[in-house]
Amino acid sequence: MYYFEDFQAGASFELGSKRVTEEEMIAFARLYDPQPFHISPEEAKASPFGGLIASGWQTVVILNRLFVESIFNHTIGLGSPGVDEVRWLKPVRPGDTLKARCTVIESTPSRSRPEMGIVRFKCEMLNQADEVVLTLIGIDFLGRRSQE
Repeated sequence: MYYFEDFQAGASFELGSKRVTEEEMIAFARLYDPQPFHISPEEAKASPFGGLIASGWQTVVILNRLFVESIFNHTIGLGSPGVDEVRWLKPVRPGDTLKARCTVIESTPSRSRPEMGIVRFKCEMLNQADEVVLTLIGIDFLGRRSQE
């Protein structure tokens, strides 16, 4: 189990990887981001992307899952107030394998809630060519070790 104190500025974590299939991309986009270049391989060919691409929101969700499985489920997680600075830098294509890493950029004990601290992570998602496709700043509330 990890606690707030285990996440000091500069610490970096590899989060694993996920291969994205065309079927998953289309299914996600049909539900949540039904733009032609996300749901129709034929229409996507005529788009500025020249082919089908994943919804940027799907890449955020994949990063979240990798983060939760690799880090958050092994902490005293107390929630999150949100994310900052979401940037989609390159399109994700069918068959891409995405891997993620997060680095602690700030770790601050809460002044109002001494049982927790606030950790800010800079997270990156990379494709199989090690090109960064997504960056974001994640903010998490983590439980502290007993202060007794």
